[in-house]
Amino acid sequence: MKLLVTGANGQLGRCLLDRLADSDDRVVALGRDGLDITDRSGVNARVMAVRPNIIVNAAAYTSVDRAETDRETAWAVNAEGVEHLARAANRAGAALVHVSTDYVFDGTLRRPYLESDMANPVGVYGASKLAGEQAARLADRHLVVRTAWLFSEYGHNFLRTIIRLAHERDTLSIVDDQVGTPTYAGDLAEALVALCRGRPESGVYHFSGGEPCSWFGFAQAIFAACSQVSDTFPSPRLVPIASSDFPAPVQRPAYSVLDGGKLRREAGVPPGNWRRALVPLCRKILPTG
Repeated sequence: MKLLVTGANGQLGRCLLDRLADSDDRVVALGRDGLDITDRSGVNARVMAVRPNIIVNAAAYTSVDRAETDRETAWAVNAEGVEHLARAANRAGAALVHVSTDYVFDGTLRRPYLESDMANPVGVYGASKLAGEQAARLADRHLVVRTAWLFSEYGHNFLRTIIRLAHERDTLSIVDDQVGTPTYAGDLAEALVALCRGRPESGVYHFSGGEPCSWFGFAQAIFAACSQVSDTFPSPRLVPIASSDFPAPVQRPAYSVLDGGKLRREAGVPPGNWRRALVPLCRKILPTG
């Protein structure tokens, strides 16, 4: 199997490369410097030169707040770039695996979202990702995988930010009325590799980390894991707050838990386990003591 991975320098891209390192698959991994997916002619040329069996698109514009004032860039990466990949995939006879987000939903349900539930994004970021899903479906063979609250040892994410802030502040106020499912990017990478090998029917699938929680609950779990790893971890006081106490340019979904039943039934891929990932990750990030 020959894979072309876009966004290879991001946290998901790097986790994908870790999982593929010991496989027999041929992998062409390209960061933005190697392939800017907003450049249609560049995408066409590179895909036709590589001739992959599968394109895995891990490239994305992920700044939820900045997207409100940088709509053009968010749309170019999350929507137009995906269309370029889908059309190039058809020319090369490749399948397209595209990663989307729980933020395509408005968060008004109080049960886990199914793939069939109506999408209704509340901001530019979610709208651009939904447009990207629609663009991905232009590929004759496509898999759209929605995920949520990604974290890892790489890049910028809640886990790394909260650990940094723990060393800078005595008290941290964390939103407790937004509920979702943290997802270790390594678990998602394993799921994507399994999908590439299994090649289920084209469509939309949900994959996330298993147990739902709030951002406050996630922070508590992170600090508990850090305390297991390091005797000197500072463990500042955590204070639960409402979203209204932490004004942001765009509203986040209050409840964006994803139901992963379809992926398990049709492809045999179980959900991840974000709690199990925390201690090993904290060992990588923190000095032990």
